[in-house]
Amino acid sequence: MHLAVIVLAAGKGTRMKSELPKVLHRACGRSLLGWVLDTAEPLGADETVVVVGHGADDVVALLPSEAIGVVQEPQLGTGDAARVGFGACSGSADTVLILLGDMPLLHTETLEDVLDTHRRKGAAATMLTTVFQEPNDFGRVERSDGEIIGVVEVRDASERQRAIEEVNVSVYAFDAAALSDALGRLGSDNLQGEYYLTDVIGILAADGRRIVGVGADPEECVGVNSHSDLARVSETLRDRINAGLMADGVAMVDPTRTYVDVGVEVGSGARLYPDVYLEGNTVVAAGAEVGPSVHARNTTISAGASVRFSVLDGASVGPGATVGPFSFLRPGADLRDRSKVGAFVEVKKSEIGPDSKVPHLSYIGDTTIGTDSNVGAATITANYDGFEKNRTTIGDRVKIGSDTILVAPVSVGDDAFTGAGSVITRDVSPGALAIERSHQEEIPGYAERRKHRASQDGE
Repeated sequence: MHLAVIVLAAGKGTRMKSELPKVLHRACGRSLLGWVLDTAEPLGADETVVVVGHGADDVVALLPSEAIGVVQEPQLGTGDAARVGFGACSGSADTVLILLGDMPLLHTETLEDVLDTHRRKGAAATMLTTVFQEPNDFGRVERSDGEIIGVVEVRDASERQRAIEEVNVSVYAFDAAALSDALGRLGSDNLQGEYYLTDVIGILAADGRRIVGVGADPEECVGVNSHSDLARVSETLRDRINAGLMADGVAMVDPTRTYVDVGVEVGSGARLYPDVYLEGNTVVAAGAEVGPSVHARNTTISAGASVRFSVLDGASVGPGATVGPFSFLRPGADLRDRSKVGAFVEVKKSEIGPDSKVPHLSYIGDTTIGTDSNVGAATITANYDGFEKNRTTIGDRVKIGSDTILVAPVSVGDDAFTGAGSVITRDVSPGALAIERSHQEEIPGYAERRKHRASQDGE
């Protein structure tokens, strides 16, 4: 069987009320169109054509290399879209599978069932059908003596036809020659004045060609036309992702409050607490504990690490390191083995060396910290001089006193100390203590004089 896959993805998605093409809206880290193409990829199609329209350049830019984008302009209905897509095919395929670009819940196994049934029964067309509790706008499947004889769009349906429970979900396998002939005979005599792909079914049935239906789980057949629809399919995809992770040995305290993008890797033995959001290219290794309340994007969390109540974006957390609560790791934050970034600490483009700690209320930017050093509370590396960012280097076994400001570029040598409350503007030698603050002065009787002045001011 030589297979061509055509994906109809030209619609604007008016009900989304967004300039972004509908098929590019994302669910669990992948576009709707991306989910459809990913589902079809294992079928091994000889060619894949995506029919685009609204935002064509944006859609084509995100297509995989093996897919061809072709523009439908003007957009005159699904039949016209299929005609445009079929015209872009090489003509070598004997079977054509047509899908919609906004149905991300389809399983590959379902499409394989459609193609296998189509081949075994020698049908001119095989269509996926289902039964919804509320069929709403889905076309109704008409049968006579059990055989499919057509599909009627709900806007053109009579009361009797609207009462039909079986609906068409716009997934078809066609004999290529039969499809070519029927597309050439499509008309637009309907309320919308459009060319309906569903009319191909009626044309083939009228020719005496066999039309076969394959039933599907309603869950798979949900399309996206609004943000409410998008939220529902995202919930289903999230449940599938989480179920797969738990089957592979990931512990989730509450899967309903755990969000993991499709591209995220979580190792067996990792533990995810509630209100965790893992996005992008994030990797969580075996034995790591993440959450509660962690948002990590494009971040690596290594084995045995612990991250709580924190935001991580483009960061790396080494084996056994701890983060949080209420930390912010920005791009380039690199925590090495057993290091610590504690409460209300922000780290950006900095390396925290093995066994080093930044426990409290600090900003560490454009900094390298060596091994087994400790940064006291409320420390700031002042990395910006108004023109460019400068680096701070803190050596091994350094003790930075609380409320120290390190004005970059500056270096603190191994085994050195800084006094609490100091503003360090020059390099500190290894083993030295650097203190920069004025001598403390005491004014006796100040409180009494202040009280007396206040009473006079009130008279």
